[in-house]
Amino acid sequence: MSDSSHNSGSKKIGQLELGETRLKEPDRNFNRGGRSFYFFDFDDNIAFLATPLILFHKETGDELNLTSGDWAIHHSTIGKSGPYSEYEILYDDQTGTFRSFRDLDMKEIEKVGNRKQNFVQDVLAALNVPDMQWKGPSWDCFYHATFNQRPISVITARGHSEQVLKDGILEFVKAGYLPSVPNYLSLFAVSNKDVRRGFNDHDFKLSTAELKQHAIRASVEKAIEVYGYSPHHRFGMSDDDPRNIELIVEEMSRLKSSYPEMSFFMIETHNGDFTKHEITQRGIVSLAGKDVESQLDLFNATRRKP
Repeated sequence: MSDSSHNSGSKKIGQLELGETRLKEPDRNFNRGGRSFYFFDFDDNIAFLATPLILFHKETGDELNLTSGDWAIHHSTIGKSGPYSEYEILYDDQTGTFRSFRDLDMKEIEKVGNRKQNFVQDVLAALNVPDMQWKGPSWDCFYHATFNQRPISVITARGHSEQVLKDGILEFVKAGYLPSVPNYLSLFAVSNKDVRRGFNDHDFKLSTAELKQHAIRASVEKAIEVYGYSPHHRFGMSDDDPRNIELIVEEMSRLKSSYPEMSFFMIETHNGDFTKHEITQRGIVSLAGKDVESQLDLFNATRRKP
């Protein structure tokens, strides 16, 4: 993403963050008993963080850091072919590839004093650079949903606890980039071992995409439990990883079969794009509209101005 013209020492709040100049918009289906539920992947979708994934050379053990964007492109060929054929993925939560995407042991944090959890540290680091560098393709939509207190689910490949996810997102509120704490419906960091066990993945064999399928279904079921059943409910999920998108569409198609009156949308943000697809009983319908206004809402091809 391009650099912003303002420097990192002065925070410039964009037009969409000026909540006091905007009017809250009622949910389109609220009077008919329906709600709009917003599901978000976090990395490279809501925000770009500099959290590294670490590969290990097969022979020397030397470490190589990858960005989450590089990971999304190459993870299926690591150790097999391509630029990272000589490297491998190690799965130990404390020393392996994903260690920066896991929580630190609280005893270790206490030893070093003011150190914060990895996710919180990475959010704070992002906030020290111009916002055009860290805002993801779904940021405006995330802000819109938060501003209007739509029920939000965060479904991420990370392995943090629910509280650490909340703590990290709270830093956006403290810095003035979000008007309030989101109206959380659910938070699933699907690589968290407790979350995996909750999805009956006791042997830790399911892929991230498969775990996200479980998280989406659990979030839809929780939405119905908390807000009641309504044929006018709408669910939208945005994600940047092509494999995740494929299985999210697959799961939403099953949900559409279970709840044919409800509406389901998939928003593809791969390579910074913002492409909407509606899951219908006849298949997937791609929706036009990639402008900034359309990004405020996961559900409409275009957004009506008040």
